[in-house]
Amino acid sequence: MECLIFSTIRKPLPVSRQHIIRAVEYTLKSEHKNGTISVHVIGDKKMFDLNRVHRGKMKTTDVLSFPAQFAGAGERKQKKDSWFGKQEQDLGDIFISAAQIRRQAKVWEVSASEEFTRMLVHGVLHILGYDHMEDGEAKIMFGKQERYLGAVLKK
Repeated sequence: MECLIFSTIRKPLPVSRQHIIRAVEYTLKSEHKNGTISVHVIGDKKMFDLNRVHRGKMKTTDVLSFPAQFAGAGERKQKKDSWFGKQEQDLGDIFISAAQIRRQAKVWEVSASEEFTRMLVHGVLHILGYDHMEDGEAKIMFGKQERYLGAVLKK
């Protein structure tokens, strides 16, 4: 399991890099999945652009998830682990707007750390194929999201 973290914001991250890794790894382990996820912490302008290009929405958002594209013949891209010779699945990329997370935290009256972790877990679940477009799907996804969030925040 690997979590790559990239940040283009000037302000400090709302959580530590170790916390991000812990949240991603906990969610993947809970879902019995293994692979690499890249987490990109970005500003509003970049998030606005991603949301416009990929979703047609003319506004910023909190989190966007992009599952890895299939490499062909139904297989996901594989990442070679040169130290051990294992193949690791590239699961995808998550983009989080730190500024939007801070605003949402104020609205929901939670810490920026909690809201960031919630949206990170949310993004991982989307990478793994969960959605919340229908009521039944939403109940499952949000139930897992809050359960994993609670476990990660207790650690």
